Amino acid sequence: MEKDIHIPDKLFFRIGEVSEIVGVEPHVLRYWESEFKTLRPTRVGSRRRLYRRKDIELILKIKELLYEKKFTIAGAKKALAGKSSRVKEKKIISVPREELQEILSELKRLRDVID
Repeated sequence: MEKDIHIPDKLFFRIGEVSEIVGVEPHVLRYWESEFKTLRPTRVGSRRRLYRRKDIELILKIKELLYEKKFTIAGAKKALAGKSSRVKEKKIISVPREELQEILSELKRLRDVID
């Protein structure tokens, strides 16, 4: 993600502000909304979009995947989906690993007693 981008300390941002912050045209943001289901700015009435900081951070990640890492839209979707599933995977695996370490320690202790 671009490190030098400053996101102002506000609750909501209009599409024009987001466009300037992230450096993509408003029509690109609207297109990304149609492709990335996790990108859902709040709507005021039926037309005005209000983005939050988390939306801007997601847009910056999408921009990085598409423009810098040269992912396709489908590849970027998979990368974003895979990131959250890998976090869950680590949590699920970490508990059994701790238990296995305890079992291994106990087996080593028993081996030492038998020898």
